[in-house]
Amino acid sequence: MPHPSEPVRRTLLKAFAATPAAAALGGLAAPAAEAATAEGPAAPAPQAAPGIVKSLPDPYFTVRGTNAEARFDAFADTGFLTPADRFFVRNHTSTPVLDAEDWRLTLWGDGLHGRRPVHFTYGHLRDLPSVTRTALVECAGNGRSLYATQQGQTVSGTAWTLGAVGAARWRGVRLGEVLRRAGLAHDAVDLLPRGLDAPYVSGGTDYGRVRRPLSVAKALDDVILAYEMNGEPLPYDHGHPVRLIVPNWVGIASVKWLGDIEVSTRPLTSPWSTDWYRLLGEAHPPGGSAPITRQTLKSGHQLPFGAALEAGRVHRLTGRAWSAHAPVRTVEVSADGGATWRRAHLHDAPRRGAWVRWSAPWRPTRTGPATLLSRTTDAAGNTQPDRAVHNTQGYLFDAVVRHPVTVV
Repeated sequence: MPHPSEPVRRTLLKAFAATPAAAALGGLAAPAAEAATAEGPAAPAPQAAPGIVKSLPDPYFTVRGTNAEARFDAFADTGFLTPADRFFVRNHTSTPVLDAEDWRLTLWGDGLHGRRPVHFTYGHLRDLPSVTRTALVECAGNGRSLYATQQGQTVSGTAWTLGAVGAARWRGVRLGEVLRRAGLAHDAVDLLPRGLDAPYVSGGTDYGRVRRPLSVAKALDDVILAYEMNGEPLPYDHGHPVRLIVPNWVGIASVKWLGDIEVSTRPLTSPWSTDWYRLLGEAHPPGGSAPITRQTLKSGHQLPFGAALEAGRVHRLTGRAWSAHAPVRTVEVSADGGATWRRAHLHDAPRRGAWVRWSAPWRPTRTGPATLLSRTTDAAGNTQPDRAVHNTQGYLFDAVVRHPVTVV
């Protein structure tokens, strides 16, 4: 089944072998040079990122190592959903270019009846009852750079601003449906989904393929195996042919290019739950918190930082707000650094796990620097604080964003 954005050269990654040992080893990853092949001779490529297939136009993206951050201000001319060509890319290595016809998913482990591996082809999944969910995917480190720029605190990791987030309409199969067909045992407690991208190597250590534990309880609740994004087959950079979508959890849980899932009767771990994606630092328990799961709440203005706005005229400030805990209830804005606040108008019906677009008029009268703020409160009573609680890896930034502009 050819992909609609098939590159000029196509790397085929073959399926897992039928043995448990081979299933545990995973598939073959596409070489970075192949995965990074342009989508065609006319495709603009003003920026380059190792191993990202799609074009990354300057107005839409900031390249950060192997990743591409969407420019949050560029969402202003998009609708509720984020188009695939504007969606951020978080890669540990490079995008593997997979052929759906050769792909299959292997479920294995002592959490299955009979303890034999069970395989599903792409066609098998497409034949199962489908569901469609609109959900955000947001990197756990979204907003990380603001720990340093707003709070003067040192953190490690990719220096995202606010653009490591996007909303899409995902279509696929309930993970619970696939687990039941595979023979989920009553005493299974944990899953370990793993991707087909190349093993992640850092500091001379090979950490293996990206994988992160997922509780059976969450899997049976609302997780899907997605094969479409906004009505089209998943693009390569976003998990083609199949990825997990784990609503409201940090993006690392929504494993891309899914290849196998271990099903276990005991708790599972990986470096993505022990070395990373935990809260470390003085404000947290010795040795760190439990692995983080749920995302937090945020809001932001759809303006470039440092934008120039004319004095004496009414400007329509716009932005987006979201919470992983509950639907957004209110968004407030301030144009005087937080001295006074007023409610913004919400343009979408608030729903859990989705963002809302908001707007508010502002007529500045004085020239010079100004600071715009926006603040989200959700239906569970969570409100963005003035400062985020620091952690050394810069996860879950939730503070009000101080947005500098200049009135001219």
